[in-house]
Amino acid sequence: MINSKILVVSLAIFCAVAFLAEDLCLGGVDDDGWKASPELVAKLTKSRSETNYDEQKVPEYTLPNPLVMSDGTKVSDARAWRDERRPEVLELFRTHVYGRSPIERPQDMAFKVFDLERRALGGLATRKQVAVSFTGKQDGPGMDILIYLPNERKKPISTFVILNFGGNHTIHADPAIKLSGSWMRQGSGIVNNRASADSRGKASSRFPVEEILKRGYGLATIYYGDIDPDFHDGFKNGVHPAFDKLQEGKRASDAWGSIGAWAWGLSRAMDYFETDANINHKRVIVLGHSRLGKTSLWAGARDQRFAIVISNDSGCGGAALSRRRFGETVGRINTSFPHWFCENFRKYNGKEDDLPVDQHMLIALIAPRPLYVTSADQDLWADPHGEFLSCKNADPVYRLLGLDGLGVDRMPGLDRPVQKGSIGYHVRSGGHDLTDYDWQQFMNFADVHFAKSG
Repeated sequence: MINSKILVVSLAIFCAVAFLAEDLCLGGVDDDGWKASPELVAKLTKSRSETNYDEQKVPEYTLPNPLVMSDGTKVSDARAWRDERRPEVLELFRTHVYGRSPIERPQDMAFKVFDLERRALGGLATRKQVAVSFTGKQDGPGMDILIYLPNERKKPISTFVILNFGGNHTIHADPAIKLSGSWMRQGSGIVNNRASADSRGKASSRFPVEEILKRGYGLATIYYGDIDPDFHDGFKNGVHPAFDKLQEGKRASDAWGSIGAWAWGLSRAMDYFETDANINHKRVIVLGHSRLGKTSLWAGARDQRFAIVISNDSGCGGAALSRRRFGETVGRINTSFPHWFCENFRKYNGKEDDLPVDQHMLIALIAPRPLYVTSADQDLWADPHGEFLSCKNADPVYRLLGLDGLGVDRMPGLDRPVQKGSIGYHVRSGGHDLTDYDWQQFMNFADVHFAKSG
């Protein structure tokens, strides 16, 4: 016969373990949390000795407090954040990091639907392709938006919008997708910096289109090179020359770089979504990977029409703290890609502590809207720990606004998403990529928050 006291204790232990297991599945933290593999750290350090991959060599630093005004005044309520501190932080990022866009929605911008197929992908979706002319002139700058919406869902549809690296035709093998005519980086399927038919569908592994549609979401995508080609020629290409306001023939030191232009283009896509009755423009999720993850964060910070903001492996200038000087640094990114940020950002090469902002403040600008940040186990260049710490240090702003922020103090374990609050985070197995696993977490996160909003 079982002793009743033993039975009670055993049941209590079982319930506690079950509760802990449930908590972990919902986004709790493993006891050990994620740590970079020592073997990987050693390998990367050997191959790139000038770069710090060692957590023990991260310098001491002090982060600017997102809830303290530049004059030292403490932000103690939601009104002060909304009306005073948030605009101040946004202006600091415009001045010192991303630059300022000289114009928002152009007066003469025009949209033209040049493809509409209601039985695309075997009847699963409606496909629409839209030409956007930023100036209203046929030979002026513009972009093409490719849109898939699920046919078996009630309209309007909650929709992900994401810039792509290789042209809209690369996200799926659908032969009806317009082959991009814009400048491309040399690579597979690219001839003389232009796409060939061989490049169709080459990025499909990053875009599980059918799965997204079956989950009830739409997908809109734009080739980032339509907005601004990703090479430095003094900002004489893309959207910049159409709208730059030059001073004595020169660009201002806080003029927008390419990330600013790409983010601006995402807002112009939102302008279109507001005209499309089949897209729920109140439920548009902006998503980006790598440099385009930096872009999605800046787009979400600038434009509060985006309902959810997602950054995937965005690293330096994205979700990772600059002051950690881990992996890619401010100096390195400005040297390798001088066209991404405004000229003022170069003043902080090797002087990250002098920045009046850091990336946790960029994440705080998304509040009160939900935000999801991801890292990858093998992608130390993007500093997974620094990305997590940005989320953690943005948490107080969400809490000031009466919301659960990140909800944990330590990094979760590998492939253990944190999704309880308004800030979601995971570090997944693998390297610098956008995977099916990532997409599943993004859709899970959107499901929860859209259900909350009704």
